Amino acid sequence: MTYGNGFRFPIRGKGIFLKGLATFLIGIILGLVLLDLTGLPVTTIRLGHPVLLRFSSYEELKAFLNKSRTSSRLYYKSFRPTLGTITLMSKDSGCRESPVEYSRTNIQVEGVDEADIIKTDGEYIYLASGNNVTIVKAYPPEEAEVVAHLELNGTVEGIYINGQRLVVFEIEFPGFPHYRTWMTYIRVYDVADRRNPIQVRSVSTNGSYFDSRMIGDYVYVLVNQPVRLKDGEVRLPIFIKDGETEEIPASRIYYSNVSSYYYGLTTIIAINVQDESVEPVYETFLFGSAREIYVSLDNIYIAIPKYESTPNVLVSTYDVVVTEIHRIHIEGNKITYEASGEVPGYILNQFSMNEYEGYFRIATTTRHVSRLSQQATSRNHVYVLSLNLTIVGKLENLAPGERIYSTRFVGKRCYLVTFKKVDPLFVISLEDPTNPKVLGKLKIPGYSDYLHPYDENHVIGIGKATVEAEEGDFAWYQGVKISLFDVSDVENPKEIANFIIGDRGTDSPVLRDHKALLFDKERNLLALPVLVAEIDEQKYPNGVPPNTYGDYVWQGVYVFNITDSSITLRGRITHIEDENEFLRSGYYFFSEYSIRRSLYIEDVLYTISDKKIKMNSLVDLHEINEVELP
Repeated sequence: MTYGNGFRFPIRGKGIFLKGLATFLIGIILGLVLLDLTGLPVTTIRLGHPVLLRFSSYEELKAFLNKSRTSSRLYYKSFRPTLGTITLMSKDSGCRESPVEYSRTNIQVEGVDEADIIKTDGEYIYLASGNNVTIVKAYPPEEAEVVAHLELNGTVEGIYINGQRLVVFEIEFPGFPHYRTWMTYIRVYDVADRRNPIQVRSVSTNGSYFDSRMIGDYVYVLVNQPVRLKDGEVRLPIFIKDGETEEIPASRIYYSNVSSYYYGLTTIIAINVQDESVEPVYETFLFGSAREIYVSLDNIYIAIPKYESTPNVLVSTYDVVVTEIHRIHIEGNKITYEASGEVPGYILNQFSMNEYEGYFRIATTTRHVSRLSQQATSRNHVYVLSLNLTIVGKLENLAPGERIYSTRFVGKRCYLVTFKKVDPLFVISLEDPTNPKVLGKLKIPGYSDYLHPYDENHVIGIGKATVEAEEGDFAWYQGVKISLFDVSDVENPKEIANFIIGDRGTDSPVLRDHKALLFDKERNLLALPVLVAEIDEQKYPNGVPPNTYGDYVWQGVYVFNITDSSITLRGRITHIEDENEFLRSGYYFFSEYSIRRSLYIEDVLYTISDKKIKMNSLVDLHEINEVELP
């Protein structure tokens, strides 16, 4: 045989050559198939080390954005904000001088408050619903009444109470063409006279309220805004303080030196809510879309997912998700950018992150998608970073094929729940930050969407019960499940108690929002709102299929006694008196009388819906009083 270059290959070697070529090709294909089945190792993900810089001029900002691959093209005309109205109640009002015991919002970090729709100061309850904020005299319960009602133009996203100051976050978007973007308003009211709230400060910026924290007398607010280009020109964000408007200059905007598929503006605002003589300050950052934040007493960590698709020859692709992290130091009215870094994978929520003794810990999931089978394979990881956000320790490739459902960092441990068919609870040691390691794990049916520390040796898990599918590598979720785990023997964690509510379709806001949980260890108290779905088994004489949804039959708060060894039901409280509301509901249930939060003041349990506050004794749950809300 003669090849085009004149080289003559002996005919008798042809079979050997073809066999060798076939073996070589089969080896490549088998290797690629094996790679496709197992997924690329996480170490193949290329990490950058982003650094935030500042633009020197508007022209530099414009050139940077016009070269980016994606930018929003929406733009609206400017507008002047207007104030809402306040409904005042007659009678004088003061604040109780005697201290009382009352519950606070369930938060992640001690000393770092989180905005919520309900707050109390031990005498009054402040609640946000729609475009309203209502103030209710709550204690003593026999004197409960509505004392003030604030009606705003936009939607109230959350509130804080700080002594005699009420902080309200409002977003407004009346629509095209009058407004060019969402507007976020931060309003501070003096509520020394609860019946006559007086607005003492207003700060606003264009963009949508993202998140906030309160530390001492300072509120730190994050507002997100998409980048807006029109004819190549950039719409710069504005900052309005007590009616004075300032366009944020390009030279005040930080940006990342690592490119992103999407650019957005995030503005961090610091406001002293007690002293109007202290000027609000802000810093603005241009990077990808912020997904979650974690805030310690000293730092704000902003987590941003970055998506890339890396092709692999013939059979597989690896959808690389890298989480970019930026650390912003906060101290009073000082906001200082200090460090940036990256880790492989994406995070679940704020509880995937934690700062402890000079280190930042983060739990992530990476995901591999096969071109051959279109199946996804996931792996889970825990990384420890120094405060300059470089990786110093890692634990990779946990629970292949599963993804993280919940994480909780507690001191030098990390509790991690992954799930596909059963719930592995991992107990991970972070005592040596450079060498995280699994101490033990527990596999049980079900999974936990939220983990809450009970004490050093016990953890509460709230999620769903499950039933393994007869066919297929998965499980059907069922009712809401509350578990109590004993982790005193770290190598052999145990579930020592559980309580299951309802059938498939039963739900609780706690699964998505930790602030809906009321827990007090000293009072042995655990309470959470639940929408109960139940299956009529008489309709299924041959047995109920595990994928069957129940019908909605009840909504309200389940109140439990919880100890270090047991979970027992104290009772249930509902605001819904008309059972026809459930009969009228379809796949989604909504009622203005659905209980959203619960709290206690002294020995009184308060349950709160959009239309009512009900007061019950914590001793035996007998009803004391109720207040209808406007």
